[in-house]
Amino acid sequence: MVVYTAAGEVLVLRRRQPPDFWQSVTGSLRWDETDPMDAARRELREETGLGDEAEIVACNVINRFPILPPWRHRYAPDAMENVEHVFRVPLPERRTIALNPAEHGEYEWLARAMAAARVASWTNRDAILALP
Repeated sequence: MVVYTAAGEVLVLRRRQPPDFWQSVTGSLRWDETDPMDAARRELREETGLGDEAEIVACNVINRFPILPPWRHRYAPDAMENVEHVFRVPLPERRTIALNPAEHGEYEWLARAMAAARVASWTNRDAILALP
């Protein structure tokens, strides 16, 4: 989920593990969740502190890719593929972000091209570059 401002700044978060792994807001469905939008709302709140006042827009993009070994422990034993739903969150201006310290160590607001260059995932990069 890409959080961005009207001025074109994109929020990127640095994960605690693996070190120096930058990304947008991400997450997975919990076992009891079936709607990706519900998971997106929960993850936005957990990772940034942004609440119901933030509009989440479904981009109608779904990416599928194999689950890499460092992330296998997060999935059911028989899950081999990740299904990623892309969302965006437009904000009028920068907001102070309340990070979940267990997941992320810092955040930055960067120009779109810089944010795209910073993130580790190609699907994240594509989502940033596709912003309106």
